[in-house]
Amino acid sequence: MNAFKTVLPTLLLLTSGTAFAAKLAPELADLNSTQEVDVIVRYNSVPTAEQQQRVVGRGGAVKAKHNIIQSMSYRISQAQLAELANDPDVAHVSVDHPVQALAVTSGVIAGPAMASSIAIDYFRETVFADPMDNPVYTGSGIVIALIDSGIKVNADLGKPVYQQSFVAGDSTTADAYGHGTHVAGILVGSGKNSSGKNSKYQFGGAAPGASLVNLRVLDANGNGTDSGVISAIEQAIALKSTYNISVINLSLGRPPTESYVNDPLCQAVEAAWNAGIVVVVAAGNEGRNNTAGNLGYGTVLAPGNDPYVITVGAMKSMGTPARGDDLIASYSSKGPTLIDQVVKPDLVAPGNLVISVEAPNSTLATSYPANQVPPSVYMNTTPTVASAIGFYHYFVLSGTSMSTPVVSSAAASLLEKNPWLTPDQVKARLMKTATKTFPVSSVAVDPVTGISYTSYYDIFTVGAGYLDLATALANNDVATGSAKSPTVSYNAATQTATLNVSANGVIWGTGVIWGTGLIWGTNVFVDGSSIIWGTGVSWGTATPSGQSLIWGTTTASATSLIWGTSVPSSAALIRGE
Repeated sequence: MNAFKTVLPTLLLLTSGTAFAAKLAPELADLNSTQEVDVIVRYNSVPTAEQQQRVVGRGGAVKAKHNIIQSMSYRISQAQLAELANDPDVAHVSVDHPVQALAVTSGVIAGPAMASSIAIDYFRETVFADPMDNPVYTGSGIVIALIDSGIKVNADLGKPVYQQSFVAGDSTTADAYGHGTHVAGILVGSGKNSSGKNSKYQFGGAAPGASLVNLRVLDANGNGTDSGVISAIEQAIALKSTYNISVINLSLGRPPTESYVNDPLCQAVEAAWNAGIVVVVAAGNEGRNNTAGNLGYGTVLAPGNDPYVITVGAMKSMGTPARGDDLIASYSSKGPTLIDQVVKPDLVAPGNLVISVEAPNSTLATSYPANQVPPSVYMNTTPTVASAIGFYHYFVLSGTSMSTPVVSSAAASLLEKNPWLTPDQVKARLMKTATKTFPVSSVAVDPVTGISYTSYYDIFTVGAGYLDLATALANNDVATGSAKSPTVSYNAATQTATLNVSANGVIWGTGVIWGTGLIWGTNVFVDGSSIIWGTGVSWGTATPSGQSLIWGTTTASATSLIWGTSVPSSAALIRGE
């Protein structure tokens, strides 16, 4: 909701040729010694008390220890960064960035017809191939760690099996912002507040049999930090065996500023993945962001830029109970990832104008009352009678924050059926079985600004396709090897981009995930390991050569992509479609 803002002032210029410069994140190459900065320092081994004391001796303050990534979070004078980086025990120094929830307000509900179409399309038809399907697998026995703004327990959401806050100075695990409760409802909501003899529609979750671990990292404004999220991930790993935590849902993120290899947030999600937990991450809502002249490409947020995790984009239901007319949400972030050129998102799922559980009196509920769902929408009663029922139970939000828990729920259902599946096998099966039938392009018109946005259904917009849980549950294929998302290399001379699928035992073979000869846009197709760009398909309207895209190391830096203070709070960028 709030804009991503630069957290570092202009700093003291460090000599780029010095040995320590390579250890510093790009943002730390231009520093001002008069101020302090929050950093995450990775050591060559698990940090010791002696190593921590060295930093304290330089005037630094210890914030947290992160054993899973051999790191410490500190607040330290910027003048001490050079000396810190010169420490032979230090491997890398990164900024402790702010992170934010990735949901957006969606405007006024259009009435009962829209509410009913969302309920049917979202929970019966889009997740399952047939709207009349009664799911056999509901995530029973599976625990999902929700790392978000907390949970407001009510009739729809029972008490989580474990709760803890990682918000500095606030031990409350309740949801002051309203985002975590909404995501929790999509995951496991029972629909009790919309059930009964007077109910017309029931708004339940996609995996109502699963349980939640509530790890709060976002404050009342939807803001958190890398270090807070990393601490929560570490706790989820520690509690894995105790509570059978099998999935982590991260509907949050921030712009990437360095390679995922050094990014501490990415390294933390990899640690969870390697511990046997499926990590599902929102791609981001920057698909309309053209401030870098790339028409929304290269805008996937961290840690969704990490090749291990399942990164999710958002689709919209178009207000009908039919699956075939669903379209991509134009705000859904597109790949390839900045800096590393990883093919993202991995797949897409419904996430636009989603009705889920409201956290009463939360920041979102009080700031956007038009997004509250009147009881008269889902109950057979008049508005006057409905108003006497009490506070609103449901709320409408849009964004990849909403599509992410749909995929987390799908992973929980797969693991209920086959609890021995590894995270890589879950990812591969969901991608392979995803629906791969799309139009060439679609146009969305912002209801407020009137600006039109054209989306092309290429591999960097929809990934391997549209989540189809019924097909995934019916599939018995078991992948071997790593399911790391491949990188892509672009040759401007031949206008050809090639998937790099041969390294590190990656399982993506010819046509396995995206389908041999599968069409992506007018002239874009997958043929073996190559993606070919024809002149009829551009990264927008008239750039077939891809020259306006962020390709190559000379432009793949934090400074080359200007997110701007209006992102993602601008109505033209965040409004639901």
